[in-house]
Amino acid sequence: MSFESKQKASDYWRENLKLMFSLLVVWFVVSFGCGILFVDELNQIRMGGFKLGFWFAQQGAIYMFLVLIFVYVYKMNQLDKKYGVYEDDEPAEQTNTAAAPEVQQSHAQQSQAQQLQGGH
Repeated sequence: MSFESKQKASDYWRENLKLMFSLLVVWFVVSFGCGILFVDELNQIRMGGFKLGFWFAQQGAIYMFLVLIFVYVYKMNQLDKKYGVYEDDEPAEQTNTAAAPEVQQSHAQQSQAQQLQGGH
């Protein structure tokens, strides 16, 4: 993954950290808040025969964590596309197989040049 500028890289990571922090806050509120702090109020409601506070402590936090994982993946794919660092699942097709060694050599030269310049 390479960015066009250090400013774009900084903006990308700032948005990434903001997303992670907000999702962790949601998970904390659901797991700690609903499962421990607000358990007495939630136990007034029943869900499937169980008190809602008990359900959140035993199942709800786990389900919310799984939902937040999918939300994170979706939002990160959007963020990657926004900053031009999205990686396609399919490799680029080569139209000419005879050119393959030349392309590999070109990539090797670029990698070597980056290493000499201190890049990765």
